[in-house]
Amino acid sequence: MSVLEIRDLHVTVETEAGTTPILNGITLTMRTGETHAIMGPNGSGKSTLAYTIAGHPKYTVTGGTITLDGEDVLAMTVDERARAGLFLAMQYPVEIPGVTVTNFLRTAKTALDGEAPSIRQWTKDVKEAMSNLRMDPKFAQRNVNEGFSGGEKKRHEILQLEVLKPKIAVLDETDSGLDVDALKIVSEGVNRAKEHTDLGVLLITHYTRILRYIHPDFVHVVVGGRIVEEGGPELAERLEDEGYDRFLDPSAPIEA
Repeated sequence: MSVLEIRDLHVTVETEAGTTPILNGITLTMRTGETHAIMGPNGSGKSTLAYTIAGHPKYTVTGGTITLDGEDVLAMTVDERARAGLFLAMQYPVEIPGVTVTNFLRTAKTALDGEAPSIRQWTKDVKEAMSNLRMDPKFAQRNVNEGFSGGEKKRHEILQLEVLKPKIAVLDETDSGLDVDALKIVSEGVNRAKEHTDLGVLLITHYTRILRYIHPDFVHVVVGGRIVEEGGPELAERLEDEGYDRFLDPSAPIEA
């Protein structure tokens, strides 16, 4: 079992107005096999948390710690975090012209494992994962995300999740822009990865609809860069009924 621990995390970002605090003391512990939903209104700091865990240089940690199995994540480079078992599914996946999906996935797997996977088994695994995600086999020879629809980009993110097999996956609004059918397919992919690898999932979302398919063990409400309430699945149901109004302080909105 692996454990991701975030302790009193404070993060700032540079804006036109100067240095702006975004996270103001986030504390959270999650283990492999668990699903944690991070919910909150726009601008509450949810995506900042995701990108800080992944090591995005835009964000500056001014206080607190992030550890994975006791190792200092903040001292790791982005690739070291990936090799340690952290994975980020981006809200807006980027295009990589000139790099095919096949080459991208195999290069990533080789970098993570320190050796190239067996061609025969790797090809079988990728084809099976693509089939489960209802992806046309021709996508394997297309450049990464180039000309992909929003739903196709999100399926490709989950394809990476299934074949790279991280310990902890941070899913940054993976449900955004997906219709009902695509949402079900993507959710099934996440659930398969959990079933086969004991994956831990940190699921960031505004809405509860994805939680109908990926069932959280814990729900954390983030407002103003802080966790203001925590609970189980019943908290998500309450948010569905009541929204975030009871948490909001007009003086506290921030940009994420």
